[in-house]
Amino acid sequence: MPAEVRKTLLYEENTLIEGGKVAENPLKLIAAMAVIRNPWAGAGFVDDLSPEIRDCAPGLGQMLTEMILNAAGSGDHVEAYGKSAIVGLNGEVEHASALIHTLHFGNHYRNAVGAKSYLSFCNTRGPANAPLMIPLMDKNDGGRRSHYLTIQTSVADAPAADEILIALGASIGGRPHHRIGDRYQDLKELGHDVDNPAAV
Repeated sequence: MPAEVRKTLLYEENTLIEGGKVAENPLKLIAAMAVIRNPWAGAGFVDDLSPEIRDCAPGLGQMLTEMILNAAGSGDHVEAYGKSAIVGLNGEVEHASALIHTLHFGNHYRNAVGAKSYLSFCNTRGPANAPLMIPLMDKNDGGRRSHYLTIQTSVADAPAADEILIALGASIGGRPHHRIGDRYQDLKELGHDVDNPAAV
């Protein structure tokens, strides 16, 4: 069966001043969230999670992507992106991971915004009102540090013990006044190859 959705939420944050200085280009952060019944709740230890993944993940990915696009105006406006899930206390972290670490979920978003980078992620277990952290990075350039961002919010009544909170995040813009450079400068200074940044 498709995911049983109890509620959806849309979070938007606009940073106009950072470090006491007006942002030339304000930063907009968007999170689209869904609170769903954990499809494995009450089933005990389940060896094969794939049937529920295929039932639930595509619809969730499509729904949350549409919420992001509506808030952003278009996929072209999204510059950085990420995903996150919190499973309630009666579930396994594997349950949260199962629904977001699948192309059945993430490809809806990736295709809609024309992205090349992988979706940065966070998956945790917690009670209602647990911090939801959505790490972001540039959708096409993993070394663009201006777009290393994190959305932090929470849902007062979710996840319940038998629920999962699923989220996608987006930024329009990077950190205001970013001034630490991109990782390529570090690689150049260290004499490391871009394709082998750890020099191993």
